[in-house]
Amino acid sequence: MNLVQRVKHILLTPRPEWEVIDAEPATTAGLYTGYIIPLAAIGPICQFIGYSLIGFRLPFGGGVYRAPIGSGVVGAIVGYVLTLVAVYVFALIIDGLAPTFGGTKNQIQALKVAAYSATAGWVAGVFAIVPGLRMLGILGLYSLYLLYLGLPVLMKSPKEKALGYTVVVIVVGVVLAVIVATIAGRFVAMPVA
Repeated sequence: MNLVQRVKHILLTPRPEWEVIDAEPATTAGLYTGYIIPLAAIGPICQFIGYSLIGFRLPFGGGVYRAPIGSGVVGAIVGYVLTLVAVYVFALIIDGLAPTFGGTKNQIQALKVAAYSATAGWVAGVFAIVPGLRMLGILGLYSLYLLYLGLPVLMKSPKEKALGYTVVVIVVGVVLAVIVATIAGRFVAMPVA
């Protein structure tokens, strides 16, 4: 299945798509090159364009601020690399927690969950390109629902434990995302009061 079809199916018909994903053979390299690398690039590229090229209006008539190009490029690269690493770490966490929630350990299946459940968040990264639409990035929270649907299918945890498994994975994922954002944010010059 090509990238666009997979994105469309995971976003619009996630329940049957998780069943298809479960049955597909995959490798770490294949998941990265065919799905994770291209989709994870959306947010950093759009954020670079939005912050460094388009800019954003400062409150109280402060004008338009644009992050320096060099800072924007470095921030985008650092954020991108950290995202690629975070997906793998997230998969290790999903895999490590599986037996706690009655699931089966399987690193490839865990990487599939980490990659495909992040789709909504990655696609929502496109909203960073236009200052007035940045708030719509919240639509990426749909990834939490995708995670909830995918964990029991791919990690073989009982449905009655899916909510607990999802909540624990989300908490760890939020901590991981905050760490990535904090580190990446250190590389982008922003205005200070």
